[in-house]
Amino acid sequence: MTQTPTAHSPASGQARAHFTVPAKHPMVTVLGSGDALLRVIEKAFPAADIHVRGNEISAVGDAGEVALVQRLFDEMMLVLRTGQPMTEDAVERSIAMLRASENGEGDGQETPAEVLTQNILSSRGRTIRPKTLNQKRYVDAIDKHTIVFGIGPAGTGKTYLAMAKAVQALQSKQVNRIILTRPAVEAGERLGFLPGTLYEKIDPYLRPLYDALHDMLDPDSIPRLMAAGTIEVAPLAYMRGRTLNDAFIILDEAQNTSAEQMKMFLTRLGFESKIVVTGDVTQVDLPNGTKSGLRQVQDILEGLDDVHFSRLTSHDVVRHKLVGRIVDAYEKYDSENGTENGSHQSRGKAGHKGK
Repeated sequence: MTQTPTAHSPASGQARAHFTVPAKHPMVTVLGSGDALLRVIEKAFPAADIHVRGNEISAVGDAGEVALVQRLFDEMMLVLRTGQPMTEDAVERSIAMLRASENGEGDGQETPAEVLTQNILSSRGRTIRPKTLNQKRYVDAIDKHTIVFGIGPAGTGKTYLAMAKAVQALQSKQVNRIILTRPAVEAGERLGFLPGTLYEKIDPYLRPLYDALHDMLDPDSIPRLMAAGTIEVAPLAYMRGRTLNDAFIILDEAQNTSAEQMKMFLTRLGFESKIVVTGDVTQVDLPNGTKSGLRQVQDILEGLDDVHFSRLTSHDVVRHKLVGRIVDAYEKYDSENGTENGSHQSRGKAGHKGK
């Protein structure tokens, strides 16, 4: 998309930008079905008046806002040139990234197009990509470091992106196997009351990992890979006493590890292996008085060479928009009321004291 000279000078303090969309890009890819993308842009830039005529788009208004509108359409065109469609969510996230950069809140040079077009894994007719700047940095950190901690609220893609990187590493023969593990800790329920054998009791805790695998691999190949030991899904307790070489190892729900379990897990690291630890320190389900290993490890390993902490926030939630607002609402409530996860720590609620 290009900017062309204006036909006449805009009012004092205002600016005008004129864009021509190349003929090879149908306007519906830029404006969205039923102008859905255009409405998102107009809502985000109330100080700019945006008009469309044929394949021409013009914006008039506050100089700063018009400049951002121009950058937004430029970024959108870079994305569209890759063959990737723009969605309402992608437009909203692009605007947020541009505003953060404009306000000096961004601490890097990544552009929305660079974030939205980075392919991690293509499988079963879909491509897995980061959707936010923090997600891109998290994925890049996994490439650069041996141990990465992905810490953030539900829905930020911590585990899903790590799983995609693990599958990518396996397919490109960077590792020989994938090991996925979780602590079997109850979230307000008791494992012993579940019916069945020990395996059947533990299986529900590992089910989210199986679900992610099914998104990324041919479901028919998963039992074969598991039978061969190429993919292993097991409770954290099964890691004790092992040395894990040539493996991509993911510890999920790490907020529910004790300090001792976290140390045990991290020291399983073998040669040519990579570890990603994911968790949400606001959702600890450990018994009363047990310290969360994920909380403690940040104080111990922060700054250690080849260890990286990626912290995601409610702005990186990629589920329903309401999830991000729920996360923010809980954080605000806890901040105003001196609580943790909605409970007063002094009341001795299980999982909220002494971590």
